[in-house]
Amino acid sequence: MMQAIFLCLLLSFSLQSSSAQAQNCSSESFSGNRQYSSCNSLPYLGASLHWTYHASSGTVDVAYRAPQSSSGWVAWAINPSGTGMIGANAFLAFPDSAAGAVTVWTTQLSTYSPTVQDQNLSFSVYSKSAEYSDGSYTIYATLEVPSNNTKVNVVWQASTQIKNGVPNGHSTLGDNVNSQSTLDLLSGHAASAADNSKQHRMNIHGVLNAVSWGVMMPIGAIIARYLRVFQAADPAWYYLHIACQISAYIIGVSGWGLGLKLGSESVGVVHHKHRMVGIALFCLATLQVFALLLRPDKKNKHRIYWNMYHHSVGYLVIILSVVNIFEGFEILLPAKKWKHAYIATIVLLLVIALVLEVITWAVVLRRRSKSSEKSHHGSNGVNGHGVKQYQVA
Repeated sequence: MMQAIFLCLLLSFSLQSSSAQAQNCSSESFSGNRQYSSCNSLPYLGASLHWTYHASSGTVDVAYRAPQSSSGWVAWAINPSGTGMIGANAFLAFPDSAAGAVTVWTTQLSTYSPTVQDQNLSFSVYSKSAEYSDGSYTIYATLEVPSNNTKVNVVWQASTQIKNGVPNGHSTLGDNVNSQSTLDLLSGHAASAADNSKQHRMNIHGVLNAVSWGVMMPIGAIIARYLRVFQAADPAWYYLHIACQISAYIIGVSGWGLGLKLGSESVGVVHHKHRMVGIALFCLATLQVFALLLRPDKKNKHRIYWNMYHHSVGYLVIILSVVNIFEGFEILLPAKKWKHAYIATIVLLLVIALVLEVITWAVVLRRRSKSSEKSHHGSNGVNGHGVKQYQVA
């Protein structure tokens, strides 16, 4: 029941954007009394884009605004050959320490770690400028629409990383990875990263792994450790434990496989810790599943070693699972309520485990006490009989 409720909560997250909605772009104003016919509040980094499309000349006037510290940088780009960063033609605004003002460069991005330089783009740029005020950069530009295609792939960024006076990389987590969309210059509609299949699959990956490794696995361990103490639950506890763990394994492997697929599609973006822990989890959990085939009989003298292995690897899988789920939260950066919901679930499971620990120890100690009393009474009878023989003799 608990994992079903948690699954429903997380599935609702997978259908939502992982970021708060940006403010209404229509209320923004610009210096020089600049006016634009359309705008879009971009879903990430608090950015907004304003533009006026001139169909007769195939050009567009744009104003890109994003909040950032005055020592950081922002960027907006069009990718005429695909989606994402590689192939993007970018406008970058950053502080010019020598001039004491804001400068704007144009550059083509061919790698994930480019050396930023001011260069011509693959399409014509007729004007460009930038300014900083009220905690935000604004880039102004008039440019040729590539191939006069009114649907353009756009990318945007914001960062504080500057080296030798020029932009030098950005975060590869959360909003900084999702900040791309396909923009229709005529309708103003932007299909954001939250709408595309990749973001949706990332959310599903997180849901599957949180529910399987992070909730069902601990519940299966609780069933095995505590229900087996109660004689009325034998052998039901065993089948419940197996059903829970096998289901968790199947769902978890589905999430793991989806994670590998997503990783192969994200060239240049590698979350090393999350990836390595995930691979270790898969290997250990697979060993646990196949270890069931080698489970010795209770009377077998080697059963104690199998139990030691099974318990230690099982608890290690649970610990690594929880650690990796929190790593996933740091990558996806969903709304805080989802992380808080998972923390509350783990705390609840810990409380249940502690309560059951006390109860089961009380049951075990009471049984030992009764067993000791029976042994004591039995030994007294033997001693009495012995005494009587001695006295008769």
